[in-house]
Amino acid sequence: MKTLRLTMAQALVRFLDQQYVELDGTEHKFVSNIFGVFGHGCVVGVGQALQQGGHQIRFLQGKNEQNMALAATAFAKQKNRLEIIPCVSSIGPGAMNMVTAAGCATANRIPLLLLPGDTFACRQPDPVLQQAEFFTSFGQTVTDAFRGVCHYFDRIERPEQLMTAALHALRVLTDPADTGAVCLAMPQDVEGEAYDYPVSFLRKRVWHLDRRTPTAAQAERAAALLRAAKRPLVIAGGGVRYSFAHDALKAFCESTGIPFAETQAGKSVLPWDHPLNLGGIGVTGGKAANVIGRDADVVLAVGTRLSDFTTSSKWLFREDAKFITLNICPFDTVKMDAEPMLCDAREGLAALTEALKGYRYEDAGAAQAAVREWNGIVDEWYAAPGHPLSQTRALGIINSFMKPGDIAVGSAGSLPGDMQRLFRPTGRDCYHMEYGFSNMGYEPNGALGVKLACPDREVYTFFGDGTYLMAHSEMVTCLQEHLRVHFCVFDNSGWGCIENLQNNQGSDTFGTVFRFRNPETGELDGAVMPLDFAKSAEGYGLKAYSIHTEEELKAALTDALTQERPVLYDIKVDPGSMTPGYENWWRVGVAEVSQQPRVQAAYADLCAHIQDTRKY
Repeated sequence: MKTLRLTMAQALVRFLDQQYVELDGTEHKFVSNIFGVFGHGCVVGVGQALQQGGHQIRFLQGKNEQNMALAATAFAKQKNRLEIIPCVSSIGPGAMNMVTAAGCATANRIPLLLLPGDTFACRQPDPVLQQAEFFTSFGQTVTDAFRGVCHYFDRIERPEQLMTAALHALRVLTDPADTGAVCLAMPQDVEGEAYDYPVSFLRKRVWHLDRRTPTAAQAERAAALLRAAKRPLVIAGGGVRYSFAHDALKAFCESTGIPFAETQAGKSVLPWDHPLNLGGIGVTGGKAANVIGRDADVVLAVGTRLSDFTTSSKWLFREDAKFITLNICPFDTVKMDAEPMLCDAREGLAALTEALKGYRYEDAGAAQAAVREWNGIVDEWYAAPGHPLSQTRALGIINSFMKPGDIAVGSAGSLPGDMQRLFRPTGRDCYHMEYGFSNMGYEPNGALGVKLACPDREVYTFFGDGTYLMAHSEMVTCLQEHLRVHFCVFDNSGWGCIENLQNNQGSDTFGTVFRFRNPETGELDGAVMPLDFAKSAEGYGLKAYSIHTEEELKAALTDALTQERPVLYDIKVDPGSMTPGYENWWRVGVAEVSQQPRVQAAYADLCAHIQDTRKY
């Protein structure tokens, strides 16, 4: 057997450099970049392997471990899971910083490879700097925390263990039905230990993403339900995008005449103004999709995990509505007591189109009327002037300014609701919303990943002041890599989305607005804090704009396209100026016992809605 003597870290880098995926006859290099924040536990291990060369992987310098991993998640999402950016960290806090990002990737079914350093496998120097000791097991380390948020976890305690660990990591990372975060914990001594690795382990390896087709029986059972439907509806989820089923969805809906609604992940797979597009559905959805959804008797859910925001906590749909779940993931196919179609989205839609040949849903008048009404509502929200500037008006100005192909990024706060309801994407796959985890901090950091995935397209990312204060480190990496990204900060002086939820459930505003502590009352009810995010961004080296009016925003958007560096818009918006809900409900825990009448009323409303939800 021909072998090559390498350290474990050197073998890992060479292995990753030779991984490819193949879909529909086209190969894609799976790893071309790697993120890292160097510290003890990785800098002389993986860091040395990267520095000495002999590979084609570009190193990207992260500034915070969580934030670089969020950028890597966004990159893989924008690449439709055909390419990843592994993330390397030191031991201890550096490793732990990536746990949140692992949860984000797993919730969204996005491949993310995490390579945290770990304490010594030999245990001789223990306890080392940044090591937490667990009295019940000397073999336990902080990296065990990744087990709860990863689809695959392994600790490489001998250099030869890399071979099985790496193959199983790639098995999960390239599996469309069972993907998410993967963690290979690497004890710092093992990173530098050598082994005679078989050359065959380091050869080019192609992982084939063969499309799973539905059985004829599956397609016929689903087709029979749709033929018998009086008010059918399609829900398009992120699986439509990841399987490149855009045209298959279009062909199915146009052939059958069945209207479709969009989840956050499915938005922009087809044009917003397609005549059968009802727009966003669920808690952050619009009136058209929710009104039609409430009356639907058969729902075909394609590539969606049917989260509470899509189903309005299972309240949106009638108790007797039948579901068909077309999904590659078995876990998702049985949700909502559905008739399952376990298959690739593109293949499943094509099979259904064939099985329903000659069928036509002709009673689409209600859907068309609902779309016309909803488009008028959106026009009003976007056109309404405001002094001070409203959040929806600012969003409309930016949306109207964006050119075909420009990408919008979002994740948390009130903006995802405004964006699913109002935003009109400028092209296919131009709406990038992380809403499986609603991870504050994804927006400014994920924008880096999206820009790395699409360097020739403008990327606009939308987030609030709360997110900026929480996590924005990779703005500096955008500057370092000469990437023009548009950071749109909507400053409403606090966590406006949560304040709105708080107030709507009967509680007065408490702890959700950024105010000075009042010396007289001892509470956080003093003056609102006047934070200047433009100055903060300028300090990093970005081009920044302070915006209070429509005119200032329009001028800034135009000037930004002349810049050769990232830009930030510090947009001061009127607090509470987001869109309301439309024919929706979201179940949250409300106090069952309270002395406050408004809270008592909110609890009574909760109980009434629970009685009207599907029970699964």
